[in-house]
Amino acid sequence: MSTSEAAAAGEVARVAALGGGLIGRSWTALFLAAGRSVAVYDPDPATETRVREAVEAAWPVLTTLGLATTPAPEGELVVCADPRDAVEGAQFVQESVPERVGLKHELYAAIEPVLAPDAVVASSASGLTLSELQPGWRDPGRMVLGHPFNPPHLIPLVEVMGNHRTDPGVVAAARSFYESVGKVTIEVRREVPGHVANRLQAALWREAIHLVNQGVATVEDVDAAVSSGPGLRWAVMGPTTLFHLGADDGGLAAFCQRYADSFHRWWDDLGTPHLDQATTARLVAGVTAATAGRGVDELTSERDAVLTSVVAATHGSARTAGIAHVRDR
Repeated sequence: MSTSEAAAAGEVARVAALGGGLIGRSWTALFLAAGRSVAVYDPDPATETRVREAVEAAWPVLTTLGLATTPAPEGELVVCADPRDAVEGAQFVQESVPERVGLKHELYAAIEPVLAPDAVVASSASGLTLSELQPGWRDPGRMVLGHPFNPPHLIPLVEVMGNHRTDPGVVAAARSFYESVGKVTIEVRREVPGHVANRLQAALWREAIHLVNQGVATVEDVDAAVSSGPGLRWAVMGPTTLFHLGADDGGLAAFCQRYADSFHRWWDDLGTPHLDQATTARLVAGVTAATAGRGVDELTSERDAVLTSVVAATHGSARTAGIAHVRDR
């Protein structure tokens, strides 16, 4: 069986995680929970300590979600100072180094000669596009975009993208591998800055900022409007499906007919703010007041505890039954 076929069958045993930062450490914990052996590359001497601490900290959450089924990782975890050592023998490579295109190109040039012939390489890049990454390869056919949502060990979504330079079957292999470790994948079919989910949250945040700038509501109240309102529904279904349920038996067609004028009026009135100095200061003051002196670590712990319950409730059954059906819904 080729490596690509193994990935498609969910039989990848060895993964390389290039980059030991926040995203790379989270990916590593997830891959280990799924029983894979992981080789991490990062030149920082503190990486091994940070990675092992992150895996230990994430393990209770992964256990709660049913992603980890053993008291501790069974797969091997090694940390490498040379990316070529990390990718040797790897069937799947998740690249999460800082988003500097020159740095990524340099890394790709280093690992390409020693990669397994059919290894799949996925980049976690959110701000860079696939076409910007591909010039780092002599042959970019086995590389895809594999963009997670932070933290990857907790949030199920991965956005996967290939293009005309991607070999046949590589996108499908990447999606199958991700789903085998508990992720929910979507395919980005045309290149746009920010992919899909980042653009959606950017659109919402733009209007949130506009409402604060216009004095309609405080930062705290706008955040509450999302988290205690539509955000709860969005954790269950996407906006179009939810609106399909918003007009009784008439479904989406009736909803559009009934509310078209209202939406047109709202869309025409949406703001176009920019993160200038005054706006940034207003937002910082607002979030400082809303968080009432609680630090980032405390808020992160609170976020992750609630998210764990939400993910367990909304995606646990899909993970148990196998994720493949999710993309067909």
